[in-house]
Order: sequence, then C-alpha cells, then structure tokens
Amino acid sequence: MSAGQMPPWLQEQIMKLQQSQQNLQSIMTQKQHLEIEKAETEKALEELKKVADGNAVFKQAGTVLIKSTKQELLDELEEKHEMAKTRATVLEKQETRVKETLKEQETKITEMMKAGTTNSPPTEDNPRK
Repeated sequence: MSAGQMPPWLQEQIMKLQQSQQNLQSIMTQKQHLEIEKAETEKALEELKKVADGNAVFKQAGTVLIKSTKQELLDELEEKHEMAKTRATVLEKQETRVKETLKEQETKITEMMKAGTTNSPPTEDNPRK
C-alpha cells in the first residue's frame, strides 16, 4: 500500500507511532548521557577520597579552576550523584511508559489494517455512521 492510497486514519496512527519512537530515542540518549555523567562523578569521588584532608583541591567552574575544600567537593559530588540517580529513575519510568504506548500503537495499527482493508476505519472508531 503506497502512502498516496493510505487512509487518513492510518496515516494519523503511524504519525503517532513515529512520535513515540522519537520520544523513546530521546529518552535513550538522555540515559546514555546520564550514565557517562554518573561514571565521571563516581571516578571524581574515588579520586577525591584518596586526597589527604589538608591538601589543596580545585574544582572546575567553566574555564577556570577554583580552590575548594575536600569536604565541600565531596558534598557537591555526592549531591550530583544523588540527582543523577533520581533522574535515572525518572527516565526508567518514562522509558517503560513509552514502550507500553508503542506496543499498544503497533497492535492498534495491525488491527486497523486487518479490519480496514477498505478505506474506512473500523466501525467502533467511527461513531458518525
């Protein structure tokens, strides 16, 4: 069936499906970035814990390095790590939701195509008859 002959109701469903696929792609990308961020934070925490308490430590702020204390940096990194964990949880939930939506949409399209080989949508979807 070419796009030209595709009934509008089917085009609409396919557009919704593509939207969901893009959402999923976006979530996956965010998750990847988050994984990298978490790994970097964990590495920084590890290194920082090796530093003697009195030693000078620096943190990066844009293009400059600012002198800080070990404790201050530890607190900051721990907080960053917690936030990353929270964001990861939120993304997991979003991913699950979008995957469920995708499954439903695919099922609906399959059923519509079976029922709608003619150019009208399945009867239950068209109350104006």
